[in-house]
Amino acid sequence: MEKTSPKKWVIGNWKLNPYFQDAQALFQSITQHIEGQSLDCQVAIAPPTAYLAFFSAQNLPLPIVAQDISIVNGTGAYTGEISADLLKHANVNYTLIGHSERRELFGDHVERLQQKIKNAIGSGLHIIYCVGESLEQREAGHAKDIVIQQLQELKAVLSEDDWQNVIIAYEPIWAIGTGKTALPQDAQDMHATIRSYLQDHTTWANRISLLYGGSVKPENAVELAACTDIDGALVGGASLDASSFISIIQAFAQK
Repeated sequence: MEKTSPKKWVIGNWKLNPYFQDAQALFQSITQHIEGQSLDCQVAIAPPTAYLAFFSAQNLPLPIVAQDISIVNGTGAYTGEISADLLKHANVNYTLIGHSERRELFGDHVERLQQKIKNAIGSGLHIIYCVGESLEQREAGHAKDIVIQQLQELKAVLSEDDWQNVIIAYEPIWAIGTGKTALPQDAQDMHATIRSYLQDHTTWANRISLLYGGSVKPENAVELAACTDIDGALVGGASLDASSFISIIQAFAQK
């Protein structure tokens, strides 16, 4: 396989924000900035589920990302569920899986996550798979062990070819929504650990994009973008402000 560099990504995870009119205005501000520009960085948005079909129908070169998918797939009597297959047919081709908020608040244990991974791959979706440790785990010296275990759980349900449809997002749980950010060297160190694991387990290792998430903001984006193994960012709160999000995009586009 020929050598190539991973694609750079900046993905805005809007979580359960904002209200629809504000979401439309925010989306327009972001798209107006990136349209017509030759950015060396792929920008994507993960809006609330209620807005997915609306934004995907805009037919812009800006991927729309689901924040989660169901453990069931296809169609059927599953009130309230959103399947990978339905997303694919709605022109939504990417999904987050394993975000710490899904793991901690909504009971996404290993078996649920692995079923979601299989559903996503089976329906032809690309996965942004989230890994990360808690503050307690980091302070106990187990951060790398936790992340490697999460990667093992991913690997267990992927074929070799499936890896080409995977992006890894490292999000230290203690830095999500807290304003705290891993020092650039600490973030780079974990990303290097992830890259090393991938190199040991798949021939796609050097093509898989590794994103950092955890209170990414304009003030730290340039330093994070300068790290060798950080290929982009999964941005939470700062993606809800167009100027802040655009500044982060520019930091990674200029890497």
